[in-house]
Amino acid sequence: MNKNKNLINALLIIIMILVVIGCIVSYLYFVQVENEENPNILFSTENYPKVDGSIATLKMAENFKSKFTGQNIENVNIMHTKTENAYKNLINKKVDLILVTYPTEKEIVQAQEAGIELEIVPIAKEALVFFNSKENKVENLTLAQIQDIYSGKITNWRDVGGDDIAIIPYQRPSTSDSQKGMLSLVMQGIKMKEPDTEDISMWQLSNIIVDYTNSSGALGYAFNYYKILYDTDQLKFLSVNNVEPTYENIRTGLYGPQTEYYAVIRKDEPENSDTRKLLNAITSNYGQSIVKEAGYVQIN
Repeated sequence: MNKNKNLINALLIIIMILVVIGCIVSYLYFVQVENEENPNILFSTENYPKVDGSIATLKMAENFKSKFTGQNIENVNIMHTKTENAYKNLINKKVDLILVTYPTEKEIVQAQEAGIELEIVPIAKEALVFFNSKENKVENLTLAQIQDIYSGKITNWRDVGGDDIAIIPYQRPSTSDSQKGMLSLVMQGIKMKEPDTEDISMWQLSNIIVDYTNSSGALGYAFNYYKILYDTDQLKFLSVNNVEPTYENIRTGLYGPQTEYYAVIRKDEPENSDTRKLLNAITSNYGQSIVKEAGYVQIN
């Protein structure tokens, strides 16, 4: 009797093992079929290159990893340490590829001192957009007027076609990409006046202007991408030189001021490396469709 019982138990264990093996084989088969049917799945989560970048490009990075690994975007784990740190991490070989704005002179010098040559590839277009309260009747500013406002020459909305209201020109923190863009793309060497308000983070800037329900004098700016991240129902985005900051106007270059986001790698990266494979995928037609799907303006 005991022998029969032991035999039955042994058979049950064997059957359970065979079921588990069958499940594993089936899973691997279907994963293989799925990957063969989707040639855009280029990496596993284990061999995906280490990526860093600016806060503004984080959603793009998450979408790239999701699409190129087949991983659900809710499970994607990527951390961006902001532009300056991302360049440092790339130069120090802590990461393989970064998604950032163009390097500053300081960052280029840091790379040179470390014996690193950077390969900088444009992957998305970006624009600096300006906004005020919907209560403010001004809908367009020229680039020269914006320069005069932020240098302190123009201080009242009546001087640019608005009501007799003092302009409150909010500025971004000096280390932010938006502020760097403001200085290079708009001010172009013209000194900005000291801000009337203390520096505010990107996450606070829009909300502070929205909260000024009785102050239509506020004026702010940010990169275009941030429009889709925050509640901007109470904001009015201004035309610059009579051109609206629409997707198509930015893509075609009609709207200015604009810049680009870049994928940056170390130039000595081998041709057959996973890092170059990722860079090529990002700049491909499929990669550019991911850029658009993530809410950015594709480069081509």
